[in-house]
Amino acid sequence: MKKEIRIAIVGLGNCACALIQGLFYYRNVKDEKSLVPGLMHNVLGGYKISDIKVVAVFDVDKRKVGKDVSEAMFSHQNCTKVFCKNIPKMGVKVKVGPVLDGVASHMKEYPEDKTFVVAERKPVDVVKELKKSGAEILINYLPVGSQKATEYYANCALKAGCAFINCIPVFIVSNKKWAEKFEKKKVALHR
Repeated sequence: MKKEIRIAIVGLGNCACALIQGLFYYRNVKDEKSLVPGLMHNVLGGYKISDIKVVAVFDVDKRKVGKDVSEAMFSHQNCTKVFCKNIPKMGVKVKVGPVLDGVASHMKEYPEDKTFVVAERKPVDVVKELKKSGAEILINYLPVGSQKATEYYANCALKAGCAFINCIPVFIVSNKKWAEKFEKKKVALHR
């Protein structure tokens, strides 16, 4: 059994921030014996929370891109509850991804502290970054309605041989064509 589960995240917003905080909040849970509020299973399939490692993150916001994930996840406009503020430097810089339909046009009407501020940088080669990082799973936390962007990242996961977990209401898992693509490559697809 491998000792790590290597994850990549697309969209470093509130949900991703809460996930990463949880990874550090629960990292000292070692066994299944004690009741731990907030966890259904302390150990699952022999893996502990501390076995999950964030190895790549993609976002489009200039306040996040280029920063260590530990800093970028608390950037302005993220407003999730902070329950684990002492996140150590992770050595993982947020890479810029393509915008596609990941930023709704109406968001331009909001003040800067309530919207996305798109980085004026060329997007990275996501497939190359996934492979380089050794990511095994790509978790999609893009904004709701990001159909094209979700499909783009699902395709990148396929090309990189990563499982894809879609955490937004865009039909990938239940779409027969997408399910067949993942099945053909023998890559997991979840929601």
